[in-house]
Amino acid sequence: MKSPTPKSPGSMPVAYHIGSDGAPLQPPFDAAIVIPTLLRPSLAQALRSIFAQQNVGRIHILVGVDRAEGDIAAINPIFQEQPDNCVTTLVNLGYSTSTRHGGIHAAGDGGALRTILSYMANSRYVAYLDDDNWLAPDHLEKLLTAIQGHDYAYTLRWYVDPATLKPLCVDRLESVGPDAGGYKDSLRGFVDPNCLMLDKITCLAVLGLWSVPMNGDDTFLSADRRVFAALVQQYRGGPTHTPTVFYRLNERDKGYAKRLEWIAQQSNKNAGTQ
Repeated sequence: MKSPTPKSPGSMPVAYHIGSDGAPLQPPFDAAIVIPTLLRPSLAQALRSIFAQQNVGRIHILVGVDRAEGDIAAINPIFQEQPDNCVTTLVNLGYSTSTRHGGIHAAGDGGALRTILSYMANSRYVAYLDDDNWLAPDHLEKLLTAIQGHDYAYTLRWYVDPATLKPLCVDRLESVGPDAGGYKDSLRGFVDPNCLMLDKITCLAVLGLWSVPMNGDDTFLSADRRVFAALVQQYRGGPTHTPTVFYRLNERDKGYAKRLEWIAQQSNKNAGTQ
């Protein structure tokens, strides 16, 4: 199973699989990871962190191109590093599904891609990763353990300095889980998509919400909050109690200043206990 030779966008297949020759596709995978991407250079680090997952079995990686900020051919060499237990399905529609880039679905962070790729995933257990973040080697292992007996599972995340890529502290402010953290009162908590795993059969009704931001959100970047609001109200979640996601801070994010302030407070607290 090989990727095709890169061609002009109009002649590229909409989707193709990248994996070792003879890798089976029909038997369901042990886990899947969905990545909406703009083809930023950081995608390489995200993919390598999936390739490095331990004690999982077979992994289905689904990469969906929203709008290409980079050259799609540039990512091909990365797949030379892909281990035999992984198969990547690369989806490039040739257009964006997001209104942010001229499409018709309101979600500004990928339009309908998370929904589409979640349905395409050939695994009951679907996790998510943005192309500027990366995972600890035990991320999927811990989520698969936590989801047993539950409808979804969630892990914690590290706030990461975008310049040095150094973990700053564990996020206890935002992505903390049900009825906890800074969103406890307004949303009954929150979990970042990067920290989630869904049993997509049990949580089937949630998948379409990835393309629907919250009412009144003029940034159109709150579909993840809508998804979690549905999860916390209707489904059972299992925590890992462990940070396994490295979340790169972005100064363009609405909550960037608040995050820096909170991180500084945690640093001061830690300094005071030494």
